[in-house]
Amino acid sequence: MAEPLHEELSALAAIFCGPREYEVLSRSEKDGTVFRIHTKAEGLSDEDIPLELVFHLPVNYPSCLPGISVNSEHLTRGQCVAVKEKLLQQAERLLPEPMVHELVLWIQQNLRLVLSRLEAGRGSEQCTFPISPTVDDGLWVTLLHLDHMRARTKYIKTVEKWASDLRLTGRLMFLGKIILILLQGDRNSIKEYLVLQKTSKVDVDSNGKKCKEKMMSVLFETKVQMEHKRFLAFEVKEYSTLDELQKEFATAGLKELFSEFVLGLVK
Repeated sequence: MAEPLHEELSALAAIFCGPREYEVLSRSEKDGTVFRIHTKAEGLSDEDIPLELVFHLPVNYPSCLPGISVNSEHLTRGQCVAVKEKLLQQAERLLPEPMVHELVLWIQQNLRLVLSRLEAGRGSEQCTFPISPTVDDGLWVTLLHLDHMRARTKYIKTVEKWASDLRLTGRLMFLGKIILILLQGDRNSIKEYLVLQKTSKVDVDSNGKKCKEKMMSVLFETKVQMEHKRFLAFEVKEYSTLDELQKEFATAGLKELFSEFVLGLVK
């Protein structure tokens, strides 16, 4: 772990030292660090609202934005989305310095303002954060199929970089010769990813020359629904059996899509 990141995590553990205030969920040299902070902030009625903030710090953080998830039993789904988007906007202003503590302090001081502006915009066509039956109006999930991957190490690093740069989460999945990429995030970011995937020389041909991806197919894309799992990071995973891969999809709430689109790839 890089020294600045180690110092930031140590500082956070010291600052949020109460029961369940700070908890590391996962830590990997490849995927970065995911942790949760429980805090409170003043709401519209002067009451303290409990907030659960989950941060994913990629390996190249703080040169890139962290992933952020916001949950609270006292806020609607739309309000949580609004808070997350405001935190990401604030994070962009803090690049490239360690920022988690400043982000927590910012939302502690500004939650009431964020909620009041959301209330003021409700019912207006200019409302920035519409409330919908999905987890996030702009959150989509897309499954891609790759025919092959000759320059595997380079290809994987490129996919991971694109996902990190575009703030996409999900899985790069290998089962024998089957290669799948499951992406979750803003629909426009997914579209940008698809452009990169199709136009960049990401692999090599049979002669070892760099080439573009010509045999990628989009198996499905859909808005993230309430039953779908929200991925916190982008991970590369290998599966030894079809059952293991099916369990991954079932855990993500995508069991029916697995049966419809993935089983047909098994020969």
